Amino acid sequence: MQTAALATGAAALGFPNLLRAADASKKINVAHIGFGGMGKGRLREMLNCKANIIALCDVDENQFPAAREIIAKAAFKPKEYVDFREMLEKENDLDGIVITTPDHWHAPITTAALAAGKHVFCEKPLTHTISEARAVREMVKKYPSQVTQMGNQGSASPNLRRGIEVIQGGALGQIHEVHCWLSGGGVHPGLATPTVGDPVPKGLHWDGWLGVAPTRLYKRGYYHPAAWRGWYDFGSGIMGDWGCHALNLPFHALKLDYAKRISTEGNLMGLPTYSGKNHIRFEFDRRGSLNPVTIHWYDVGALPAKGVFPAELLEDYFDKMPDLGILIVGENGWIFGEPHRCADFIKLKDETKISGIQNHEATKKIPVSLPRVRNHVAEWVDACAGGPPTFSNFEIGGHLTEIALSGVVALRTQKTLEWNGEQMRAENAPEAEKFIQANYRKDWTI
Repeated sequence: MQTAALATGAAALGFPNLLRAADASKKINVAHIGFGGMGKGRLREMLNCKANIIALCDVDENQFPAAREIIAKAAFKPKEYVDFREMLEKENDLDGIVITTPDHWHAPITTAALAAGKHVFCEKPLTHTISEARAVREMVKKYPSQVTQMGNQGSASPNLRRGIEVIQGGALGQIHEVHCWLSGGGVHPGLATPTVGDPVPKGLHWDGWLGVAPTRLYKRGYYHPAAWRGWYDFGSGIMGDWGCHALNLPFHALKLDYAKRISTEGNLMGLPTYSGKNHIRFEFDRRGSLNPVTIHWYDVGALPAKGVFPAELLEDYFDKMPDLGILIVGENGWIFGEPHRCADFIKLKDETKISGIQNHEATKKIPVSLPRVRNHVAEWVDACAGGPPTFSNFEIGGHLTEIALSGVVALRTQKTLEWNGEQMRAENAPEAEKFIQANYRKDWTI
C-alpha cells in the first residue's frame, strides 16, 4: 500500500516512472571534464554507479595523476585529452559528459555536448550568465531524449524532498520570508586584476583554461586552480556557488518564477571581484494562491540583523547562531537547514522544541510524494540507462541559475533592479545588460 501511494503521488508531481528501475544490464560510457576538488569528488561518486569512464579531459595536465589514482583499481583505462572538442570528435562510443570546470566553461561545453547527442551532467551554477542559462533551457527542448542534471547535490537529499512535501502540504501555512546566510565564503573581495604575471606552469594550457573568457595574465594563486570563483570573469562569487543550493528548496516548494525587485547592500562593489558583506533581497509577487515572499541572502561577512527572526531558538539548540543556514518562515512555524539540504529541522508555532524534519510527529500524515534516491550522480546515471527522470534537469536547473545570477547582476549594477525575468531585463537599469549577456572571446586556443 505504501508503494502504491508513493507511485501515485510521484506521478501527480511529474515523476511517472518512480517504480521503473534502470536497466541493470546497461552501462553507459561517460567522460569527465575538469578535476579540481569538485571534479575529483564527482569521479569518486561515478565509480559507485553503473558507468564506464572512458575519457578524462582537463586543460591542466597536472590534474591527471590524482584522477588516475582515484580510478586506479577500476577495470577501465580511460583516454586522456586536454581539448574537449577533440574528445567529442574521437570518442564515438561516448554516452554522457560530466562537467566540473570553472563556471565560464559550463555553457560552451554543455551546448557542444548536447549538439553531439550526449547526456550531460553539469555542476552548478548551470551557466556563467543569465543569457547562457536561457539558451541552454531552450536548447534542451530540442533534445528530449538526452538526460540532463545540474550538480546541486542537495536535490537528492531526503531532507530537502521531505521539506518540499511538508511545505506544500501546508504545515507552515503561507510563507512570507526566507533567510539564507553564509558568513564565510572563500572569496577575497577587493582584489585588483594583476598587471604582472608569473610563468605558466608546465602542463597548464593557460589559453585553453581561459577559453571564452577575457585574456588575463597567469598569476600564481589568483585564478587557477581554486581561486577563480571570486572573479567575475570566471565565476559569480558566493551567490553563484551556493545560490543553486540554498534557493533550491524555496524554488521548488514555493513555485518561484522570477523576482520582481532585487535590491542589494555590500562593500567593495564595482570591482572585478565579488563584493563583501552582501545582503541581497529578492521580492517575489503572488503566485496563484501563494502569497508574496521575500528572500534575504547574506554572505561574505554579513549576517541577519538581531530581531529579524527568532535567532535565539537556533542559538539555544546549536549553542550559537550557525555560521550558515537557510530559515523558511511561515505563519505557522519554520523550517531550518544546512544550505545543501535546506530542511533539517522544523518547529511549529505551538511547539516548544525543534524536531528533525524526518521524525516530526505533527507532519507524519503528510504523504511521501517525491522519489528518494542514493545521490544525484546515481540518479543521472540511472536515468541515462532508462530509469526515472532526474530531479534537477536543465530546465529546472537553468531557471534556478537565472534566479541566483539575477542577484549577481544586482550586486554588479549596485542598484535596486525592477527585474523582468521573462525578458531577462532590468527595466530601470539598461547598464545591467552587459552583465546579463555572454560575451565570448573569439580567438582562444588550447
